[in-house]
Amino acid sequence: MPPRALTTLVAALTLALPATAAPASATAPALDPALPPGVTLTSLSLGAQDADDYWTVHVYLPATLDGPLNTAPTALGPKEIADRVAAALRDKGFEPRVEQVDLPAFADRPAGVLGWTVRLGRHATSGEASAALTKVRAAGFAGGTRYTAQDGTDPGAPQRVHVLRVDFSQFRGSVDTDFGPALNGMETLTDLVAASGAAAGINAQWFYNRAPGGLYVKNGKLIGSATQGRGGIKITHGGRRVDVDAYTARVTLHAGGERVELDGVNRLPGEVWNCGGVGGDQPTEKAQHDLKCTDASELVRFTPEFGVTPAGEGAEAVLDSRGTVLALNPTRGAAVPPGGSVIQAIGDSTAWLQAHARPGSRLRVSERVEDSRGHRVPLTPDTTILQVGPTLVRDGRVSVNADADGLIREGADQTFTYNWTLRANPRSMIGMDAQGRLMLVVVDGRQAGYSEGLGIPQTAELMRSLGAVEALNLDGGGSSVLATAGTGIVNRPSDATGQRSLGNVILVRP
Repeated sequence: MPPRALTTLVAALTLALPATAAPASATAPALDPALPPGVTLTSLSLGAQDADDYWTVHVYLPATLDGPLNTAPTALGPKEIADRVAAALRDKGFEPRVEQVDLPAFADRPAGVLGWTVRLGRHATSGEASAALTKVRAAGFAGGTRYTAQDGTDPGAPQRVHVLRVDFSQFRGSVDTDFGPALNGMETLTDLVAASGAAAGINAQWFYNRAPGGLYVKNGKLIGSATQGRGGIKITHGGRRVDVDAYTARVTLHAGGERVELDGVNRLPGEVWNCGGVGGDQPTEKAQHDLKCTDASELVRFTPEFGVTPAGEGAEAVLDSRGTVLALNPTRGAAVPPGGSVIQAIGDSTAWLQAHARPGSRLRVSERVEDSRGHRVPLTPDTTILQVGPTLVRDGRVSVNADADGLIREGADQTFTYNWTLRANPRSMIGMDAQGRLMLVVVDGRQAGYSEGLGIPQTAELMRSLGAVEALNLDGGGSSVLATAGTGIVNRPSDATGQRSLGNVILVRP
């Protein structure tokens, strides 16, 4: 299949039929009686397995030129290290290939070379590749197996794409977010669809250590910490309008004439997943997807939505709905009063809280959420913001902010960038087309010969091909799941155990 074939094929299938027609796909699903008027489900079967798809042994590289080979940890590296490993393999009788991995151009970063990999062998099955890997390891090398159709560079690789479109000219319900009984818990999508009476739903944010991984504003209330400057989607008018942008949030605690910036909302103090905090974070204050930064001195606010607060050393102030300090505790773990909040402190921040949150005094919390232009975002009861990312499509154009969204690792080891950003994975997306129809999309992945998944650049191209003028990437991998009340799970999640439990979801409510 020629380059950009995925884009061309999707566009042809998508534009051939109106939204109300039967699904345009190689595999047409049965009609789902649970879907209300204006909501349609289309499943597409794209691409095909071919002779260029094979299993291979992927030999890992040491972090330094003279590092040990048998415990090498990185999937790719500088060419001089790749050449050294390839030479060592040849000395052992193997025939390795040194392959260049290119980083495509993103909206905020030019194209370049990400690194080099070392591979050997072409095998028809994963079993054959595993047998070859055993020999490579016995010779003193580290590595794994890879299926080349999942390298993220094959536009003709097999893909199963599931698209739920919501046409608000016919649909009278709403699209919003939800979670289980407590924000710090996890539920399956099918359970949340059933409990809420929703017609359909999709997974939403990442979830780390009992907390959503990014800014979460639900019905105008800020209940999840921001990863400063990272992409997100603002949903208003019951889903009838979505805006993809980058967001920052500042939450300030006022005590009389004194004030201090809070480090987070509804997350474990000291742990800043995806980094991008407000100051003092190590090893970086820049967004870094799936990386845990730390901060030994933090103030974190907990709201009633969170559930049971984390216990531990430090201090905490328990506030009622008016901000009056009901108690100042020498340790953490108190329940949040109805309508109130708990401010927890660790490290050096403990002294500030103890000095300014005396029982009977009043504290005030102010919030400011801004978009990428520095404009304040009004947190009205109609406003929901989910910071996930990266951005995929903005104003009808592919627009991926790889640096700002933390998709490219700082430092020499680019294994994460390679595996998560460039290689094919299951993906979930949300977007809106030029007709104002909302799209919830899942692409299955990591299933050789059935559906390989997409890299982030291809995910953006897919959403644009489906007609999106605004689109955002959601949590993916084993969390990618799309379900309806009538059919249940529509796609094929990549985990052998089926659908995962999730922190929060996006629901279509009739």
